[in-house]
Amino acid sequence: MLGVLGGMGPLATADFFIKLVAATPANDDADHVPVLILSDPRVPPRPPAILGDGESPLPAMLARRDQLIKAGATVLAMPCNTAHFWFDELTTDCPVPFISIVEAACAEVAARAAPGDAVGLIATGATLAAHLYDSRLAAQGYQPKLPDTDTMTNIVLPAIRCVKQGDAAQGGRMLEPVVRRLREEGATVVLLACTETPLALDAIGSALREHCIDTTAALARACVAFWRAR
Repeated sequence: MLGVLGGMGPLATADFFIKLVAATPANDDADHVPVLILSDPRVPPRPPAILGDGESPLPAMLARRDQLIKAGATVLAMPCNTAHFWFDELTTDCPVPFISIVEAACAEVAARAAPGDAVGLIATGATLAAHLYDSRLAAQGYQPKLPDTDTMTNIVLPAIRCVKQGDAAQGGRMLEPVVRRLREEGATVVLLACTETPLALDAIGSALREHCIDTTAALARACVAFWRAR
């Protein structure tokens, strides 16, 4: 059974489940991946813990990880990019496989971009500060291209907040020009490295989605591939 460590945020967790179902080749209900979702929004916020002196969410995430395993999960996934800052700690003594959204997304970059290509990156400020993606992409030969500080402060972060507050369409209207600008600056693809951002662009039916890599969908596909291989 796939255990989903969710609630970071709740809508992104629901989106992951929908994409997991959509990614599964199935003729009947029994062909789908059995899933146990723990969507608990009481996990302390991740950005303050990375960027400042906020409470660490690690103890809460470890407790929920163990709760999923005790309930029968035999493989885990976590549809939150920023929370992968603690991925090593979550997997060090973990008795079951834990599928990484970062690895899943970077594998899809490799399938769509050639070494040397520029790859746009839209994420929370904490994900960028932790270098979860740009360091890995650079090591693989890509040129990470990030929004500038003003764009992050005045557009990207408020757009993510819009999704969390229930106004995904407004978030999409804010984010679409950022994706367009990254493409105009040479990005072959734009990595949506915050699980709220695909929801924002989908809410406005953005045509730019075809040039984006959806990390939520990448994780869903990786989970389906893992389960089917077993």
